[in-house]
Amino acid sequence: MHLSVENILLFGSLMLFLSVVSSKTSLRLGMPALVLFLGLGMLAGSDGLLGIEFADPAKARFLGIVSLNIILFSGGLDTDLGTVRPVLLRGLVLSTLGVLLTTVLLGLSVHWLMDFPLPVSMLLGAIVSSTDAAAVFSIFRSRSSGLKRNLRPLLEFESGSNDPMAYALMLACLQWIMEPGKPVWQMALMAIQGLALGAAIGYLMGKLCVWILNKINLDIDGMYPVLTLALLFFTGSFTELTGGNMFLAVYVAGLILGNSSFMHRRAIVRFYDGLSWLMQIVMFIALGLLVFPSKILPIMGVGLACSLLLMFLCRPLAVWLCLWMFKMRGVDRWYVSWVGLKGAVPVIFATYPMVAGIDHAEDIFHIVFFISITSVLLQGTTLFALAGRWNLIIPARIRKRLPFELELSDHFRSEMLELTVPDAFSLSGKSLVEIEFPKSALIVMIHRDGHYLTPKGSTTLEVGDTLILLADNKETVARVRMILGCSEIE
Repeated sequence: MHLSVENILLFGSLMLFLSVVSSKTSLRLGMPALVLFLGLGMLAGSDGLLGIEFADPAKARFLGIVSLNIILFSGGLDTDLGTVRPVLLRGLVLSTLGVLLTTVLLGLSVHWLMDFPLPVSMLLGAIVSSTDAAAVFSIFRSRSSGLKRNLRPLLEFESGSNDPMAYALMLACLQWIMEPGKPVWQMALMAIQGLALGAAIGYLMGKLCVWILNKINLDIDGMYPVLTLALLFFTGSFTELTGGNMFLAVYVAGLILGNSSFMHRRAIVRFYDGLSWLMQIVMFIALGLLVFPSKILPIMGVGLACSLLLMFLCRPLAVWLCLWMFKMRGVDRWYVSWVGLKGAVPVIFATYPMVAGIDHAEDIFHIVFFISITSVLLQGTTLFALAGRWNLIIPARIRKRLPFELELSDHFRSEMLELTVPDAFSLSGKSLVEIEFPKSALIVMIHRDGHYLTPKGSTTLEVGDTLILLADNKETVARVRMILGCSEIE
């Protein structure tokens, strides 16, 4: 197929449309939408129906880096530190030590079982060592349910924060292969310096983003998301130029911005929500185009062995070693072990050896692709079934989705939320005056049986009512949630 401008636009629009439609079908089937995006790319590739020739790993890597920067920034922007704080320490341990242990365990296993050179084995281990943020976010945030004992915040925080560590280890292993005489401690020191510099620049740029958004006072509201996009790419590129870890920098910047008060918050968050999905679609389709299914067949045995080692040995052992110091139930640790989803990030990282031109680079790429596919198909489709079997699922009762648009200024410190009165509500039939909500919480509206009611002191609450609540801080929200018996913030 000839890739003229018209054909690219026609093909791109059709692929985007099919991807959006297929995402709705995939949720009903219990299959992650990202697998279908990859499938569409493979069908359109050189070995597929359309026969589109795309064999440029450098371009695929560029698309992947841009997409991953946006996805990680969006993930940080949407992460509530209030829900993450109880699991912050164990999340950091998993995203650093857990990634390192997974790399070493898989690298040694591959070296011993398959007789790969040790540097190549370690490179393969580093590439697939992290949990993919795009895959985890797309699965968990497409369901209206949560997990007990703060498991969902832990898993989302781990997946959003462990890519930088995997990236640092991947670069160190690549340098080990290309400069075999260089001392290991120097490569380790460079990786640590990169992480530290990335975290520092990300924090400073996050604070700078908040200050700029609240002070710049643009005449055109639609330019605020564009401004944040410019700041995002500046953060990543500047960090990379200074020797820091760009992925950690953009995630930390998004985390700082998302937990601060700034102008046009709702518009910016929604912009990045849509843009991150667009980037996921583009990234997975491009990587699907880059894959040659005919080249996967010869490495299926090795790929399956690596995938099984990763899912059933290396990831579980690394998780248990990391979490042994924390008080967690055994079933919770097993579930965290199982949510080691691989997606497009390992495939993006696998383009680095191809661009560097090292030996076995193409084999590594297709092995990693096979690992990602089997991981998402096996682990991604069983996450909620396993959570249900182990009695880990709870309904999410608070949703930050309002029936109308409201833009708050940067001086407005309140939060507006929807809360659904759960079945376990023990004060059903009592008036609002009798329930004694905190004075700092105001119920603006009550949605009941398709109608909106104006609340009064004598208004009674019933199971199933949806409250539109205005609260001045997160503590007030937590107090109201406790009174209502709601389970967790969605």
